[in-house]
Amino acid sequence: MPKTNQRRPVSPRVLLLEDSSLDAELIREHLEQLQPQPDIRRAVNKADYVTALSDGEFDVILADFSLPDFDGMTALDMAREKLPQTPFIFVSGVLGEEAAIESFRRGATDYILKQRLIRLPAAVERALAEAFEKAERRRSDQHRELLVRELSHRVKNTMAMVMSIVRRTAKNSATVDEYVENLMGRLRAMADAHALLFETNWREARLEDVIQRTVAAYVRRVERIEIKPGPRIDLDPKAALAISMVINELATNAIKYGSLSCDDGKVCVSWSKSTGENETVRLIWREAGGPPVHEPETTGFGTTLIQRMIGYELLGEAKLAYGRDGLTCEIAFPLHVADDADDQNHSANFAPDRLENVRH
Repeated sequence: MPKTNQRRPVSPRVLLLEDSSLDAELIREHLEQLQPQPDIRRAVNKADYVTALSDGEFDVILADFSLPDFDGMTALDMAREKLPQTPFIFVSGVLGEEAAIESFRRGATDYILKQRLIRLPAAVERALAEAFEKAERRRSDQHRELLVRELSHRVKNTMAMVMSIVRRTAKNSATVDEYVENLMGRLRAMADAHALLFETNWREARLEDVIQRTVAAYVRRVERIEIKPGPRIDLDPKAALAISMVINELATNAIKYGSLSCDDGKVCVSWSKSTGENETVRLIWREAGGPPVHEPETTGFGTTLIQRMIGYELLGEAKLAYGRDGLTCEIAFPLHVADDADDQNHSANFAPDRLENVRH
């Protein structure tokens, strides 16, 4: 059947196997009652029939049972082999009970006696409708299978990331309390990002929504984190999850050591988007009003996570600057990066054994 959202094809394509010109003309006259009128291709012998089956698809096949150089059952078998989903209707002068039963066993849809061609339009209409319903079910089943495979793929990637975070957080935490706090924060960021994506049927999430959802868990006074809205940016699921994890790390660090660790400190988050053939997002996390910050002697897991998330998941770059006014993190990444087919490669790069052995 043609791939269409309509209940009927625009013009049904009919293959008519009929050696008699008179019978073929009578069949055409009855088929003209269909709306829209069908596009009929006639085959008069086996060679014509084989060529027609090889040339293209048809919405229904009508065939005589008695043919000069081969029989109707052979024509039916050939149709089942070449076009197994296409309805096949015998239009014959004589079709005995045994032959009719055998034809149904082999896959025929219906049979019409030439003495009662008045039944032909209704039979064709019914065959087209049934074929359409079957095609819709097949498409639905294929779509469902695709969704299951995609879900399985995402779950595997998510579990790999969770195991990586659990192991690295444990290795870089000095106490059990610190481990629980760090781990819960990271898992909460993942959960929040997934919740936001589920709200959009796992399609895209706005960058502003991702940032707001992530920072909301850390500050009671919303004015302490100023979000300066930039252009609307829709992130795919991979990018939304990565940005959520990065913002979580920055917020956690700001509360422990940065501007949010004192009463007067603030954070400003802004972003912009370059125009042109390759769109690039530039996001800036800027802290001010907190205690003096200095570049650490060793790289912690939080910093490593940020760099790996942006570098491997988004194919971008994250730069951390430790200034007198506070920490500044500048992130740049292409807006449209690798598709889901590359998820396994990026997730492998994020695996626990690829992360540096550093303390948080």
